[in-house]
Amino acid sequence: MKQAARLKDPHTEERQLYWRLLVAYLFMVLMLLLLVARFVWLQVFQYEHFATLAQNNSISLVPVQPNRGLIVDRNGIELARNYASYTLELTPDKIDNLDATIKALGQVVPITPRDLKRFQKFLSESKDFEPVPLRLKMDDVEAARLAANLWRFPGVEVKARLYRDYPYKELTSHVLGYIGRIGPREKDRLAAEEKTANYRGATHIGKLGLEAVYEDDLHGQNGFEEIETDSAGRAVRSLRRTAPVHGNTLQLALDIHLQDVADKLFGARRGALVAIDPQSGGVLALLSKPSFDPNLFIDGIDSQSWQSLNEDWQRPLINRAIRGMYPPGSTFKPFMGMAALEAGAIGPNEIRPAPGYFTLPGSSHQFRDSNPRGNGSANLAKAIAVSSDTFFYKLAWDMGIDRIHPLLAQFGLGSRTGIDLDGEAVGVLPSKEWKARRFAGTRYRDEHRRWLPADVVSIGIGQGFNTYTPLQMANATAILANDGRAFHPHLVQKVTDARNGKTRLIEAAPYRQLPFKQQHYDYIKQGMQAVMQPGGTGWRLGQGLQYSMAGKTGTAQVVQIKQGAKYNAGALAEQHRDHSWFIAFAPVEQPKIAVAVIVENAGFGATAAAPITRALFDYYLTGKLPDDIRGQLETFPPSATGKQDASVAR
Repeated sequence: MKQAARLKDPHTEERQLYWRLLVAYLFMVLMLLLLVARFVWLQVFQYEHFATLAQNNSISLVPVQPNRGLIVDRNGIELARNYASYTLELTPDKIDNLDATIKALGQVVPITPRDLKRFQKFLSESKDFEPVPLRLKMDDVEAARLAANLWRFPGVEVKARLYRDYPYKELTSHVLGYIGRIGPREKDRLAAEEKTANYRGATHIGKLGLEAVYEDDLHGQNGFEEIETDSAGRAVRSLRRTAPVHGNTLQLALDIHLQDVADKLFGARRGALVAIDPQSGGVLALLSKPSFDPNLFIDGIDSQSWQSLNEDWQRPLINRAIRGMYPPGSTFKPFMGMAALEAGAIGPNEIRPAPGYFTLPGSSHQFRDSNPRGNGSANLAKAIAVSSDTFFYKLAWDMGIDRIHPLLAQFGLGSRTGIDLDGEAVGVLPSKEWKARRFAGTRYRDEHRRWLPADVVSIGIGQGFNTYTPLQMANATAILANDGRAFHPHLVQKVTDARNGKTRLIEAAPYRQLPFKQQHYDYIKQGMQAVMQPGGTGWRLGQGLQYSMAGKTGTAQVVQIKQGAKYNAGALAEQHRDHSWFIAFAPVEQPKIAVAVIVENAGFGATAAAPITRALFDYYLTGKLPDDIRGQLETFPPSATGKQDASVAR
């Protein structure tokens, strides 16, 4: 019985097997139906969606960079231009072993230590998915050799890119500035200004000078290209292209010939020169010496060059024309004279003493004249011509700072001119309020903040607290030459739109007219003309003039000389010697050029700055060049019109 119990019923086992097979079969049918349903859903109902995704996976939208706009001088000569070359670029997130890839690439084309150092710098500033340049400016042979080996290097590309070039290097660096790699700070600024989209794929941006100020005009508008790619991401064909809009062309008022002449006249001396067209405010020349080569900065300056520029005691990176602040010395006297006439502090024919020294009432301190014997007596015009210090000491004392300051401010002294360059210094036109602000704080006592009676005396001759930029002095001279019609100095004369070729003029009209009497302008001009005549401080330079010229020499004291001591340049370190100043305009009847020149630590204005100005005027107005610089001048290419401009023959 026990053995029979252990035996199963055959019918029962058959039924159990049947149901098991049925369940398995139904499960398989259900899974098949689900698979078919999913297939129908994907292939029929979701066809368009996945077709679009597939299409997008095989098409890349690549930004097309516009050509950066050109910068040309007033004659159409290119000062900033573009040229094409090849770049070796690596995308880090597409490369498994970056070091091994770079080492292997070095066997195909030369990779220098400088290339590696620059690559590491760019790599630290970029995201992993962004291409980073390893080799720049490769020639055709190197590019072809790499192109033939790219199949070995995923994530490596050879791209044709436009590079910026400044053909006149140091001659234009403080005007044009330069472009450089877009860094984190620029990326943040572009994002804040909602301009990031227009810089996709871009690597460079204006960093300084006109390149930075006119970045929006020069950059242009991105285009886009739809590129079909294969499974490895390599481009197969171009499907559609939206052309970029190239950057606008800037035409400057600056004359590169005049700039070159000014540079050669300076030679190796330090200083600055600004020349302005009084009839428009256009800057004809803007020179800062010494200078630097802006091409060094485009793709990242190497540490040795940067150290050399940054540690040079002559400070070539400083734009002295707009940032250098100097006491104007006696070049201040024509403006002081205008203020005195307008304030009624002196009459045109009034004769006053001009002794060898001046003392304040109740004081024994002597404010000495540059002429120890003095100039006897003089009216205002003669005092300008002979540059009598004591005459202007007394004049400033009589007027007081409260009358001097608002009248001189009319000439733009102590204010930014508004020139289209960044970083312009303000300068100092002293006042009681200025002194109180300047010496505020716990480190100064109350007497330091108070305006003292003696403060105004030295201001009358352009010393004391007076400090202005060469640009401010040139601008004030242009306003004086133009009888009070004031323009904002500007380098860019017109902008040509790349889309339609239309141009827009910059600063075509004066922004104000100084409310001074015409007879006072005429009188001060007579005094400045007398500077260039026998008896004047610049009379030797006035000999043989073929045009009328008004000027004023100036010698600006750098260090104070003790009471009773005699100035001895040879006993002083070069940096402590007087600066040489000269301001001038010509022709007097219809001024075409107004100039301010400072030569640092060069002594009397008549011996250094004035000869530079005279030679520059001779060239600009008559075409005459000094023999000693004729052979040194740059050979300039024809202008953009294909014709050599008239000034070459001058």
